[in-house]
Amino acid sequence: MGTRALSSDVGLAVSAAQTAQLSLFESSAVEAGWQVRVSIRARRLSARVFRDGGVEIIVPAGTRAATVTAFVARHRRWIDAQCTRAVRPEPGSFPPAVIDLPAIGERWACVSGAGRRSIMEVAGTESLSGGHLHLNVRCAPEELRTALLDWLCARAALRLQPALQAVADTMGLRFARLQIRRQRTRWGSCSTRGTVSLNCALLFQRPEVLRYLLVHELSHLRHMHHGPRFWAQVARHEPEWRALDRELREGWRRVPTWALIARG
Repeated sequence: MGTRALSSDVGLAVSAAQTAQLSLFESSAVEAGWQVRVSIRARRLSARVFRDGGVEIIVPAGTRAATVTAFVARHRRWIDAQCTRAVRPEPGSFPPAVIDLPAIGERWACVSGAGRRSIMEVAGTESLSGGHLHLNVRCAPEELRTALLDWLCARAALRLQPALQAVADTMGLRFARLQIRRQRTRWGSCSTRGTVSLNCALLFQRPEVLRYLLVHELSHLRHMHHGPRFWAQVARHEPEWRALDRELREGWRRVPTWALIARG
């Protein structure tokens, strides 16, 4: 399940010929601060708006600058609307003093110090109340942030596996395996082989929202689409899915700045 009008791919590596093509778009096709990516795989022009309000225009190789300009003009209202809705979190303090994980009922107090490792759990690891995290403030901020994201994924793997299994048992479904990912825009997905992928940032959502997302992805085991039969399946196991779906689409606002996956 992905968020609307958001992207998970921001690769900008291009060949020399593609770089020359990009220069055609710099003055007339896009605004300053927007990014243009020439893609040899793209079959049509598309626009992507990221959580922080950044805009990327994906251009099939060989597209004329005038075509890009016309595309942007045609979809400008939609792009502006998505930018208005984008999440622009305040920088906040880092490292965090407390990490709340409502989805699994944990609260972790962060203690600054120095040690051999970037981060270390020291108490209450398996309890619902969480525990303490010792953060090595001698590490570079980006190194510490990466360590916190690794820890978040580990917590998600530990706690979401039994949660997913419990919901699957209730629904009478079987999934093949669970995969925890640091996704930029998708809260979760389910493959045709039965692999359920969940975003580690789900831990910052309410338990009811998490359960809805689990029902949503597991329903894809029977219906690999978002048609009427799929939503009927979801509704049987989560009658309040509409309200929870709306809440989840705004869920990035509940994710702390350090846990937002940066573009690029």
